[in-house]
Amino acid sequence: MSGTLSSHILDTHLGKPAADIAVTLHRVPANGETYLLATGVTNADGRVAADSWKFDTSIDIAKYHLDVGRYTLTFATQAYFDAQNLTAFYPQVVIDFMISDGGHYHVPLLLSAHGYSTYRGS
Repeated sequence: MSGTLSSHILDTHLGKPAADIAVTLHRVPANGETYLLATGVTNADGRVAADSWKFDTSIDIAKYHLDVGRYTLTFATQAYFDAQNLTAFYPQVVIDFMISDGGHYHVPLLLSAHGYSTYRGS
């Protein structure tokens, strides 16, 4: 059983989507080691759609696909804030989450230079 994943970022300081932020997806198996699964970049609407992830072809996707388990999404926010001429408190945001079934998982990030919030979206 495997799930699908999408994400988006809203810059709450500017009140608009946050484009061109690099995002990485890692699998965190029981041994605690992380494995890079995929990379993405937010589009003009601040989204990394489920079908736009670029999966790492050097790994066995059958072994590390989006099955039940633990994952991390890392958002490289420093370059985005630099482009806005803002001093950021969080140069990156790491969201650690669990996939518990084969459904769709949407992970929104509400972002400002000095804070962030996230939740499981739909």
